[in-house]
Amino acid sequence: MERYIAIDGVCAWPNMTQMSNGDLVVAIFNQPVHGRWEGDVEAWASEDGGHKWTKRGAAAPGEPPGNRMNVAAGCAGDGDLLVISSGWTPVLAPGVEDPEFAFKKREVLAPRVCRSSDGGRNWVREDSVELPDGERWFIPFGDIVAADQQLGVSFYSASPEDKKNTSWFLRSTDDGRTWGDACVIGADDYNETDLLYLGDRRWLAACRTFTDGHVQLFGSEDDGRTWTDRGPVSLPRQHPAHLTKLADGRLLLSYGLRNEGLLGVAVRISPDEGETWLEPRVLVDLDLPADCGYPSSAQIADGTIVTAYYAKQVSAHMRYHMGVVRWDPPAVKETKTT
Repeated sequence: MERYIAIDGVCAWPNMTQMSNGDLVVAIFNQPVHGRWEGDVEAWASEDGGHKWTKRGAAAPGEPPGNRMNVAAGCAGDGDLLVISSGWTPVLAPGVEDPEFAFKKREVLAPRVCRSSDGGRNWVREDSVELPDGERWFIPFGDIVAADQQLGVSFYSASPEDKKNTSWFLRSTDDGRTWGDACVIGADDYNETDLLYLGDRRWLAACRTFTDGHVQLFGSEDDGRTWTDRGPVSLPRQHPAHLTKLADGRLLLSYGLRNEGLLGVAVRISPDEGETWLEPRVLVDLDLPADCGYPSSAQIADGTIVTAYYAKQVSAHMRYHMGVVRWDPPAVKETKTT
């Protein structure tokens, strides 16, 4: 296993996309705070399997006095890089600290679709997401996923008045230029959700719960129109999750750990498309109390898995950063568990 401080001085919340040429690109929040400053969503890339990272461009520039920080990301059918970003307004200027600043007084910026045909260097942007009727706080998250002749993405709606969150599935039939046709994945208690397409109109969704912060798995057999609850796949305060399919057909679930005495990143493997899962493996165990997690994983050509995450600090590096772990998947013969 190899572990790196990949991008320094960022809270990040990395969302990683593997491009057709093998490059890894992460969409990150570029400020070293948990969202309370003005800032941008930037695209950073690795051309060597996650060892070194360089900035390519700003996918979603902030809009003072607001920021852009919430993202979904992935590839369009034509190979373009897509980032859908929302944000918050008003927030503080970079470097300003105000103990009276209250997140609950912010408003959510409308989601913006950002598209790059050169791997994240240059971008065109449009406000082209159709929100469900009556939804005011509508926030993108997770992977943008190609599925046959369409793309799928998740959003969650938040009601600050009654503290209810609902996870949604949206689709695009024009290769990511416009989005709509929203369907509910899970109502009232579900927010940050990642999607995976299994083929033959079948989807999985890994949803963070609002009440106790565990990950609940949902499945759809009708192309995202209706969803069935398939049970929990993590314990409370273990969230949010990312799903990816490995080269051998197994599924990888990566998720954050925010338990007292256990902070970092864990992973689980499913040999049967999410029906059963291997026992959790702790991939990153931070040695100091820290804001952390939000992993995103990809398997590169040589079989290595690259997992990006963020942390506020570790004992050898006392700043916010995006960390990267390069590791080998477990052998297929390992015993499965439900």
